Amino acid sequence: MVILHIRLPRALLGLVVGIALATAGSVYQGLLRNPLADPYILGTSSAGTFGALVAAILNYHFNITVYIFSIGAAFLSMLLVYRIASLQGRTPVQTLILAGVISSTFFGALVLLLFTLFRRESFSILFFLLGSLSGAGSNILIVISAVLVLIGFSISMYLARDLDAMSSGEEDAIHLGIPVERVKKLLFFSSSLLVGASVSLAGSIGFVGLIIPHVVRLIVGPSHRKLIPASAIGGAFFLILMDVFARTVFSPLEVPVGVFTSLCGAPFFIYLLKRKQEEMTF
Repeated sequence: MVILHIRLPRALLGLVVGIALATAGSVYQGLLRNPLADPYILGTSSAGTFGALVAAILNYHFNITVYIFSIGAAFLSMLLVYRIASLQGRTPVQTLILAGVISSTFFGALVLLLFTLFRRESFSILFFLLGSLSGAGSNILIVISAVLVLIGFSISMYLARDLDAMSSGEEDAIHLGIPVERVKKLLFFSSSLLVGASVSLAGSIGFVGLIIPHVVRLIVGPSHRKLIPASAIGGAFFLILMDVFARTVFSPLEVPVGVFTSLCGAPFFIYLLKRKQEEMTF
């Protein structure tokens, strides 16, 4: 009973969320040509958290309504960012990043405001706000998110070769006959789908989508045909492992896995950054 109703759904949720975050991270880093890009760079996470918090304040707690509110807010943020960044049918990368930062800051401020004004109601989803797999109680929601993640992953894989060309510069990709703006829209949509599905179930779990693509790139190389599936596998393994540590290290207390991934991920990322600087020096 414990395995079937507690451990297995939680492991499946870690699998889905890990795949989503690592895949989205690898796509964003290639699409935005920014090695520091993570799945939350365009504000989808803050918006999804805001939606879940609104549902909690309305006393819906953890059910399908919270999921709908969260993923709806995440997609609203995606549309707003894209509309802000679009200029005469084009979406420059720099403008897209700035629009994402604005969206993330705005929805993050709304989250803090609501948490301050409705502290008692907000406390019920505190673990969600910090990033946690403890809400894996509804199998149907995990299945829905798994379908969304599969769609986003499939689109990303289908456009992997185009993403390789765009990673070296949009002008070069245009010369190769790639419809850059259409590919950018589809990749933006697929990545937002991945992040929205993840945030709606587990909140903001940091560093998975930032670190895993970097580590995997050192192993399989920069080709997205290899990088995306390898990142998905690595992200799932890493998040499930971190969740086991989060549940057991301070037992009987449980640390939100988002806190644990950040505590473990930050020093590792500093190590990678220093190593890269030393390689560039030599």
